[in-house]
Amino acid sequence: MTAGPLAAAPLKATIVEAYEAMPPRLQAAARYILDRPDDVALLSMREQARRAGVPAATMTRLAKRLGLDGYEAVKALYAGAVRAGTLGNLGFAGKAGVQVQQQNLRGEKALAADMVQTLSQQLARLAEPQSLDRLADAASRLHRARRVFCLGLRACHAAAWHFHYLLSLLGDKTVMLDDAGGTGLDAIRDAGRDDVVLAASVEPYARATIEAARYAVGEGVPLVALTDSEVSPLARLADVLIPVPTESPSFFHTVTPLLAVAEILAALVAGRGGHKALEALERTEAQLSAFGVHLPRRGAKGIS
Repeated sequence: MTAGPLAAAPLKATIVEAYEAMPPRLQAAARYILDRPDDVALLSMREQARRAGVPAATMTRLAKRLGLDGYEAVKALYAGAVRAGTLGNLGFAGKAGVQVQQQNLRGEKALAADMVQTLSQQLARLAEPQSLDRLADAASRLHRARRVFCLGLRACHAAAWHFHYLLSLLGDKTVMLDDAGGTGLDAIRDAGRDDVVLAASVEPYARATIEAARYAVGEGVPLVALTDSEVSPLARLADVLIPVPTESPSFFHTVTPLLAVAEILAALVAGRGGHKALEALERTEAQLSAFGVHLPRRGAKGIS
């Protein structure tokens, strides 16, 4: 295979297509390439293997499985994409992340600044054309659905709940699949082909989320997946996939991009509702006012 500036995108598609048939070590190496393309361009093969948790020879075997002469050819493809300015189209692993990994600890203020910078770059990626296409596709499906079953557990619960809460202001279109009392997932049995499951899960993946999503897909229910990798267990079930980065200079995974996607989708769906959405919001606001839910405040009215 000939290396060139534009060849990295087809290689990504080849990796995703071949991923399921790979043995575990090759999968680990393949996922590293998909999730951290900047590392592929900038770091040595041995350092990449160390970070992927595999022997260096595994990187070479992966390259040959993909039809390349060796791993240097993989690096050349991604380095070419960097020079051509097309690496951003391959998936986010920000250059700031590589820089942070190579820096020594510089104190709390420096860490805070690094986190803000990383988050700003991750959020900016949501405005790239491919991401916008996926967001619009997802919003269209969610708008057309009879009901949207919202699923997110553990760290992903906040994003699923936020989407559900925002759309609950417009009516009863959403169903929150919460695991309270151990029965929260039971409602998914009522989902049909005219509905959509909106599921969020990032590594380490909550078993219940994947099993519930797999059940719904098996029943013919479309799935919109918010997840951290093109080859995550949730991604492989999805009708529409929206990748969300979780890398952070902190040892905590970030869920800020995930929350942002949930909020964007809710806004797009609400906007598609037109006058009906506005009327629903007015009814909601009147009810909240009647119940005295919020403290009186000056200025324009709003719902929170």
